[in-house]
Amino acid sequence: MKSIIPILKKILLSVELLIVVALVHWEKVLFVGIIALDQFTKSRVVATMRLGESIPVIENFFHFTYVTNPGAAFGILPNQRVFFLIMGAALLILFAIFYPRVPKTDQLLKFGVICLVSGSTANLIDRVQLGAVVDFFDFRVWPIFNVADIAVVAGMFVMVYVIIFMEEPRRVEEVRR
Repeated sequence: MKSIIPILKKILLSVELLIVVALVHWEKVLFVGIIALDQFTKSRVVATMRLGESIPVIENFFHFTYVTNPGAAFGILPNQRVFFLIMGAALLILFAIFYPRVPKTDQLLKFGVICLVSGSTANLIDRVQLGAVVDFFDFRVWPIFNVADIAVVAGMFVMVYVIIFMEEPRRVEEVRR
């Protein structure tokens, strides 16, 4: 199992390079910006807080709470690091292959896809480097999350909106060209 980790790291870096090269201006900025903001905020939490520490911002409503999550959303599938690394690499490969096929006029869909993939990539970086994802936004009634999680959820909502509510004839016509 340990021998597969260096191989997955090399694949991840190669695919990330292909993705960054394939993206155009605003898309690059969004992709890199989400990852950079996520990694910066996580690095500040790790540098300034102890694991398990909670700092109230608004008492009993919103805290910064430093936890790590070795699983997926809400802690499901804990300690399945190799599975998440393989799935993350597969997502990046599929993105590199299919993203260029999204019509240029489908900017909202592109936005959603980039949010989803950049958030997933940011959490994948944690899994590669730390073996788990750093989470810290704590609203006390919801599982603790991070910037990358916000990007993933926002990306999914945008993609679902585009698929369900955007005019299909316009989207089909663009694909035919």
